Amino acid sequence: MNRRAFLFAGLLAPMAAPAARAASDVEVVYVGGQDCPYCTLWQNKYKAQWLASPEFHQVTWTEIDPPHLRDSYQERYWPGELKAVLDQIPRKNGTPRFLIVSKGKLVFNAAGADQWERAMRALRNVLG
Repeated sequence: MNRRAFLFAGLLAPMAAPAARAASDVEVVYVGGQDCPYCTLWQNKYKAQWLASPEFHQVTWTEIDPPHLRDSYQERYWPGELKAVLDQIPRKNGTPRFLIVSKGKLVFNAAGADQWERAMRALRNVLG
């Protein structure tokens, strides 16, 4: 392989990684609200750690984070493929909420900033 081809392949590799990650069968969904103080607490305490974790790179990450907390469970803020997951949530209140979806099925559902560590344990179980 010549140097130009090697350099070009090296530049394209990082662009391919997000596509591979998006194809994961496991999705972690964060439900919050930009005016939610408990969501801000979670973001300040855990989010950077989560984004740097090995588990983050094995799943698809989606944030439902409308401007107002009261809109967190409004269908218009949920991407089309997640509307079926929204229907699986028994109580549509409480944030921050952490959902783990495996092959389209809701397998973990907990609300509260203090539930993040429990969510991570559940995620590790799902990932094996």
